[in-house]
Amino acid sequence: MPPAMRPPPVDPLVALADRCVQCGLCLPACPTYRHDRLEAESPRGRIALARAWALETIEPTAVGDTHLDHCLGCRSCEAVCPAGVEYGALLVEARRRQRGRRRPELRQRLAGALVARPRLLAGLLTLYRFGHPLLPRQWRLLPPPPAPTPQTEPPPATAMAAGSAALFIGCVAGPYESATRAALTRLCAALSIELRVPVAQGCCGSLHAHAGDTFGAGQLAAINRAAFSGQDRVLTLASGCHEAVATALGPATVDALAFLDAHRAQLHFAERSERIALHLPCTQRNVVRSVPALRRLLAQVPGLTVIELDAGFGCCGAAGLQMLTDPGRAADYRQPLLDQLAASGAAALLSANIGCRLHLAGGTDLPVRHPLEFLADALVPAPPAHRPAVESTP
Repeated sequence: MPPAMRPPPVDPLVALADRCVQCGLCLPACPTYRHDRLEAESPRGRIALARAWALETIEPTAVGDTHLDHCLGCRSCEAVCPAGVEYGALLVEARRRQRGRRRPELRQRLAGALVARPRLLAGLLTLYRFGHPLLPRQWRLLPPPPAPTPQTEPPPATAMAAGSAALFIGCVAGPYESATRAALTRLCAALSIELRVPVAQGCCGSLHAHAGDTFGAGQLAAINRAAFSGQDRVLTLASGCHEAVATALGPATVDALAFLDAHRAQLHFAERSERIALHLPCTQRNVVRSVPALRRLLAQVPGLTVIELDAGFGCCGAAGLQMLTDPGRAADYRQPLLDQLAASGAAALLSANIGCRLHLAGGTDLPVRHPLEFLADALVPAPPAHRPAVESTP
């Protein structure tokens, strides 16, 4: 076909937006729409807005940018969309273009720079842990990191008959998740699996992509591809990191809960007659989809009562950096869950995403832990194999 007769290329954002049939089934599933009851605070409204900007039928405005900023990126809309709209990809592209015409605020730029430098971040968070009691309340943006958990030495590699797996740590999880990593090491050892931690790894890049910094996210993905080169199995702990790691590393990436669930018949737990509350992060429900695996693992613990928190708007409000950049709205989303937690009688709260745990822990005095920590605490050695008695002959 001659060049003059070829149809004009379709804008990729417009192509994503044109899959939306404007049915409105996403509205009841959207936390921001349930919070504000505004069309512009719904997936359908944001899709229409991003499409109009791409086609230049309307000019971008500060008000429109605010509606895009408010999106939590929970992707609950994708779970109910009959047309299969890839809202996550559309949101990232819309924010990439927004970033090109509007400089991100200082707090977002600083956070993005720090998480891309895990060693510097770890050092600053160590100082934050010691200085937290002395800081003014408005500067206590996160709970203080716990003291590092001593990592128990795993059995020798020769004893690990079932092989090995590499562990993705990430950025902020380095100082905050030492207990979670120790728990996973114990659970993997019970399966005769050696857990390895490549030292050159870094941030997954999810925070950058969700803020529209796709270039920065791509650089971080390249670092992790090099760090995990040659690994046949890579386990992730945070549901919010999983998709970015899987995109960078491919099918070798496995959610740790899903991995343990596949071997749950080999795991044995002591009776725990207590009540725990369970928070199911948006990324775990809508992206990783490891909720059934987690439920099956917890069901293996005799006597345990699990109360799943489902109050409020469908999201805790952490949403990556939004708990830092818009703490007032983030607290609005969190409060119904905290109220339900307080009324549940639970002794602890479990959640599989580091961002959600930090946000929720900022509003309660109850322990907020990764489910793997609870499971490792309940772990008992496998019972000895039953051998039938052999009668001696005279």
